[in-house]
Amino acid sequence: MKADKYIIAENKKTDIRKLPTNSKEDNVEKEDIIAKYEANKQELIALQDKFYADGREGLIVVIQALDASGKDSAIKYVFSGMNPMGVKVHYYKAPTADELAHDYLWRIHNNIPRRGEIAVFNRSHYEDLVTVQAEEIWKNYHMSDRVLDDTKKKFFGKRYEQVNNFEEYLYENSYRMVKIFLHVSKEEQTGQLLERIELPEKNWKFRANDLKVRDKYDAYLKCFNDVINETSTKHSPWYVLPGDQRWYTRYLITEILLSELKACKPEYPALPPEEAEKLPQCRQILADAMAEYESAKDEKKPDEPKKKSKKKSKK
Repeated sequence: MKADKYIIAENKKTDIRKLPTNSKEDNVEKEDIIAKYEANKQELIALQDKFYADGREGLIVVIQALDASGKDSAIKYVFSGMNPMGVKVHYYKAPTADELAHDYLWRIHNNIPRRGEIAVFNRSHYEDLVTVQAEEIWKNYHMSDRVLDDTKKKFFGKRYEQVNNFEEYLYENSYRMVKIFLHVSKEEQTGQLLERIELPEKNWKFRANDLKVRDKYDAYLKCFNDVINETSTKHSPWYVLPGDQRWYTRYLITEILLSELKACKPEYPALPPEEAEKLPQCRQILADAMAEYESAKDEKKPDEPKKKSKKKSKK
């Protein structure tokens, strides 16, 4: 699977800033990848149906990226076609007053899916490790001095440990989590922001403050680099995917999902023995009913009109 090469190995420091943002290194053809992507989606639909019925494991997919990196469209296109009863998307905006009054994992834990379901987190608890750190928001938390008197390094070092423990706890309770970072170049991000201005149908996505975030591209990427290296684990790995070509990014996401769902080994649950014994009788009842319906249809059919004989014209 091509996505394997984009896993950040546990305890092996990787500078994500040096990783590719496009598909050039993989030497792929766009037409081939799009065909594989479409085939993967069909396989995902079938696997997700079995995963939902099985109900033994849950899957959490975290999507993180810098602004204008294609998070929304990736979710829209990759998960289209799946049974919506088994897929839930959660979009984490700035925390509300109620959420700020709780620990930062509280709103995340409230959205952990039922086993058999897939939860997609558009942004996630990692905002409390990246944005809070990059923007120095943590200094203004309404928390006790014993917590805030820590140095920045110690404060976030504890959060890395908390998040790793939380994700391991989920794994030990029959959940899997994959974390995907969409790695786009500054040039691609600039182009996407410009498109939001130039296309009227995308104006609603743009805010002038987006330029301030763009100006902090390097600072945010450095922060993501630190966070990803500290929180990529064997059971909850990070994938840093090239994001400049969205057709390729979406294909890689489908490869990751297929790998995770196959690892769950989902099976349709067997019918209880007492119910299985009733199948022949129930089948006969339904077959007889269908035969009656067909018979009734035949009786209601009008008689076919007799063909009129053609009269020979007199010469």
